[in-house]
Amino acid sequence: MDKKKKDHSGIKLWLVIGVIMLIILLLLWLTVADMLGDTDVAARAMDITGLTPCLG
Repeated sequence: MDKKKKDHSGIKLWLVIGVIMLIILLLLWLTVADMLGDTDVAARAMDITGLTPCLG
């Protein structure tokens, strides 16, 4: 029983570490985009995928 509890705590630890790393990467990405003046990321994604937003 203790082994199962220990395994779950290890998974939770790695999940928390992964989430923190993703948040750091997102902040880094947004900071670089802001410094380069390229803050319209949603429009760029629409350009790349070829999709157009629904205009109501």
